Amino acid sequence: MERIAIEKLIEWKNGKDRQPLILKGSRQVGKTWLLKEFGRNAFKDVYYANFEQTDMSGVFDGELSPPRIIEYLSALHGRKIIPHETLLIFDEIQELPRALTSLKYFAEEAPEYAICCAGSHLGIALHEGTSFPVGKVDVMELFPMSFEEFLLAEGLGALVNLVKAQPESVNAPAVAEKLSDRLRHYFVIGGMPKAVSKWIETRDHSAVQKIQNSILDNYADDFSKHVPRSIQTKVSYIWESLPTQLARENRKFLYGLVRTGARAREYESALLWLRDMGFVRPTYRIDKPKIPLKAYADLKSFKLFALDIGLLSKLSGLSPGVVASGNTMFSEFKGSLTEQYVFGELMKSDVVQDIHYWTSNGTAEVDFVISSNGEVIPVEVKSEKNLKAKSLQVYRKSFAPKISVRASMAGFRVDDGLVNIPLYALFNFGNCLRQASQAR
Repeated sequence: MERIAIEKLIEWKNGKDRQPLILKGSRQVGKTWLLKEFGRNAFKDVYYANFEQTDMSGVFDGELSPPRIIEYLSALHGRKIIPHETLLIFDEIQELPRALTSLKYFAEEAPEYAICCAGSHLGIALHEGTSFPVGKVDVMELFPMSFEEFLLAEGLGALVNLVKAQPESVNAPAVAEKLSDRLRHYFVIGGMPKAVSKWIETRDHSAVQKIQNSILDNYADDFSKHVPRSIQTKVSYIWESLPTQLARENRKFLYGLVRTGARAREYESALLWLRDMGFVRPTYRIDKPKIPLKAYADLKSFKLFALDIGLLSKLSGLSPGVVASGNTMFSEFKGSLTEQYVFGELMKSDVVQDIHYWTSNGTAEVDFVISSNGEVIPVEVKSEKNLKAKSLQVYRKSFAPKISVRASMAGFRVDDGLVNIPLYALFNFGNCLRQASQAR
């Protein structure tokens, strides 16, 4: 399968001021596969070590001198590790804190060696007292596969290229039908690489669900193995409450829906653990859409989204049979899955720097407010073709944004700074914004 992150890794490889790279991401999003594929295609040789499976402490217990470490690794590799030609992959690096510390010395004394490390949010958050080499590493985050990557896995690269070159091409009935059909499948399959691979292999949703069940079981194992006992049950309660939280009309997270009588102070640490693991993503309310958005965030009011729409669909009990129901499935769970999908696409977009949502005294709410290239852009989500968006009208009247976005099942169009992007064309978000900007 094709991962767009490969292009970023190649940019890193060719960078003038390259430092050791840490690839962050939740478990099973494909970090190991990506780094091995990158090494296979971009380097003459690859040395791979998994610190969770192999005891590498002897290499890093002594002096953290790059020449000494390289000598040890060359011996283990069975051949010389050559600068610029050999990619060193340290997997699950968080399991060996001194290896993490050694990256500082490679950055300062031996930048000619190409080092990529994989580490989960969970692991890096676990080791208290670990000396993280701040400023001495490049950091990149890997997410589940986007809808664009799903389309590429489906062999629809030509269609993706057409939409990127001509945003209005999605208005052609044949293109819209093809993309909306694929999006229906993506809602229940999601972007976890194993699930997508199983779908491409079998075209069997029941087989995909078995993979999703396995992933969810593995996450439950992570809860039991890594989360402090005092909050294990609370972590599970929050995780299992996600479908209920997002099914609410305004999606705001309520602790009372986790357990009757639950309070923030009792569950806050459990929520932070889930966030640090990367299993959930909060987006906070703002009342003033100004840069920087974080400065105006209300940390007590937030929506909580899942790592992957396919896993959320499985948690929600959504039957794959709804795929056959046509575009009405996009309004399932009161549009919660649609909002989850839009959040995921925005999160993975290169042109989006920050994501919040806006409310005004409970009378109006815009689903997302993002910062992009120094501008604040409201994004309204509509799960069907109905384009009436009263809250967005209130926002535009109050703040007069240069560009506003409505994501819906209607076609692509730009009208007086308001751009409607079809849900199935959100992978073209950046190009649509540029076209809207040029049309002003």
